[in-house]
Amino acid sequence: MAGTAGTPGTPRVLRAMNDRAALDLLLEHGPLSRTRIGKLTGLSKPTASQLLARLEAAGLVLATGTTEGRPGPNAQLYEVNPAAGHAAGLDVTPQRILAAVADITGRTVGRHELPTPGRRTGTPVVQQVTDALDGAVKAAGLARDDIHRLVIGTPGAFDPTTGRLRYASHLPGWHSPTLLDELAAALPMPFEYENDVNLVALAEQRLGAARGHADFVLLWNQEGLGAALVLGGRLHRGWTGGAGEVGFLPVPGTPLVRQVTKANSGGYQELAGSQAVPRLARELGIEDVPPGPYAESAAELVARAAEAGDDAHRELLRTYATRLATGLASLVSVLDPELVVLSGAALTSGGEPLRALVQAELEELAASRPRLVVGDVREHPVLRGALESALATTRDEVFDTSR
Repeated sequence: MAGTAGTPGTPRVLRAMNDRAALDLLLEHGPLSRTRIGKLTGLSKPTASQLLARLEAAGLVLATGTTEGRPGPNAQLYEVNPAAGHAAGLDVTPQRILAAVADITGRTVGRHELPTPGRRTGTPVVQQVTDALDGAVKAAGLARDDIHRLVIGTPGAFDPTTGRLRYASHLPGWHSPTLLDELAAALPMPFEYENDVNLVALAEQRLGAARGHADFVLLWNQEGLGAALVLGGRLHRGWTGGAGEVGFLPVPGTPLVRQVTKANSGGYQELAGSQAVPRLARELGIEDVPPGPYAESAAELVARAAEAGDDAHRELLRTYATRLATGLASLVSVLDPELVVLSGAALTSGGEPLRALVQAELEELAASRPRLVVGDVREHPVLRGALESALATTRDEVFDTSR
């Protein structure tokens, strides 16, 4: 009966569950034989053969080579068909939009960078988005209609109650109350938007240092200082999308900032953000402070301090670690996370020396003692998180063989 086709326990649903389990195993392990799939899923050889034939007919798997160098006859190997679906991600900053397209296995197949020189550009945001996306789609050798889903990562967050971007006054052109409707009208595929630091946390949870952890905080320090909160395995965004905007957090050691959204700053940002590192270096008598954007300058200074043996650089790293731990102590006291992931160039560049100093300071400032780790996803982590988010939904749709 048509009305019972989707009932749990029916053969159709069970087949779909087995299909998805096999596809997930192929994504995780790469090419597998029928026998290996049967062992990993617990299915008999005939059932595994039927499953693979069904998935191959649906265009979801491909036969690819055979096993070699093992006793017995060579066995046919199967892999997920990379062309079964594609997803796209955008990483938006005031300086540029970085776009990428990935096939359903997660491999990036096209990338494009569109410079967006702040307030000097007269190009509407919707056109910037479509131009960046089209560049990545073209680089992948695809068309817009081939993209199943798009995820856009931006600083700040779109308030779900108003649809307007908040906590990102430095992102010109993105604050129109009609922007999301305009994007929906211009894009042929479903799209979602997410805070950039939340996407970094997603990338670490799927691919990096937070794999297997359901409760963790990710502290990000690059152009800005922010955090992502994962509780019970899910991102906690807050009522207005502002959970994790810790740059505004009042902390000891800096003046109390009022009307923080107008100042676009707060105590923790002033105390431990990237812009504080070059200033601190000069105060300590370090003369060769790198020029250029403060995020790059901070990363270079922290990397140098983690390796240098002179007193000034050691003091720079120690003071910076204390400042970072000061804000983290508040987060840890409220959330009691299992893990804290340090991410962003101004943190990852310090490696193990900085991590160990922050861990030691935090253990003196907070009652709970989460383990601190340095993030593993270093290359365009916001973009990688956007792709992972888009791919998760795309796989759910494409791999659903119960329909």
